[in-house]
Amino acid sequence: MTTTALPPEVNAATQATIKRSPPRPPSGVRREWQRFHIGAILSYAMLILFAIIYIYPFLVAVSSSFKTDGDATNNPLSLIPQTWTVAAYQQLFSGSPLPLWALNTAFITIIVTTARVFLDSLAGYALSRLKFRGRTVVFSALIAVMAVPNVVLLIPRFLILKQFGLYDSYAGMIIPLIVDAGGIFIMKQFFESIPVSVEEAARIDGAGIFRTFWTIVLPMARPALVTLFILSFQGSWNEFGAFVVSRQNPDLNTLTTGIASLFSGQLGSGNQFPLKLAAAILMTIPVATIFFIFQRKIMNTTEGGEKG
Repeated sequence: MTTTALPPEVNAATQATIKRSPPRPPSGVRREWQRFHIGAILSYAMLILFAIIYIYPFLVAVSSSFKTDGDATNNPLSLIPQTWTVAAYQQLFSGSPLPLWALNTAFITIIVTTARVFLDSLAGYALSRLKFRGRTVVFSALIAVMAVPNVVLLIPRFLILKQFGLYDSYAGMIIPLIVDAGGIFIMKQFFESIPVSVEEAARIDGAGIFRTFWTIVLPMARPALVTLFILSFQGSWNEFGAFVVSRQNPDLNTLTTGIASLFSGQLGSGNQFPLKLAAAILMTIPVATIFFIFQRKIMNTTEGGEKG
């Protein structure tokens, strides 16, 4: 049996081709990769679909605020107005006390947010670190309050405000909101994730409880503070029920109660969809801005504690 020798240049070319061609993966691995890609494509398709379903009403609101009243009534789901107009925004600023509503809302929101972040942090630290009789009962009561719907507390809140002479005043709108059970719970859980050992050095140096809280523990709780700040700002800015039962004077209207009055048709006849949606869009801007600024700093419960 004889063998045929290949020319050197053909042999070299064949070897180079073999070196350049990577080995093909087994058929089982290829099928796994195909299933992985199909699953990823389906997952992204579902996410995109849900995102469109979630965002579409907001897009309709933005679009309808630039429509005429007739166009918004006849084509409510259209994203392209037949006639672009800013008449709703002009009427909103010229025909309603919107600046006064916004000023009242900003004043109340700033005070409530600042007080809630500070007081909720103090209460959370006390429940997390201080050993006192009845601490478990207090925490259980806190959880029970979180389980009660806010609408159930509206009438008792109204009666208490009337009894203490706080009805129809800024104090009556602010004081019931400066402490929040949910915020206390968030801060307590985060403080418990911080080891007690980080406070020992301050205690050895003679620092008291409040100084240890203010200078050592609180700076480490920045993620929880940012989360509480966002929730407090959003909650107080969008608060409606508490302001309905705590005031009657139109001069104390906030954006929520003032915009609600627009739905009764105070500024004209017709549906007034563009006017109402324009007011809602303007009200959304501050909350959305705060959220996008601080979204990367929202609480990570493992941050701030010692690892190991």
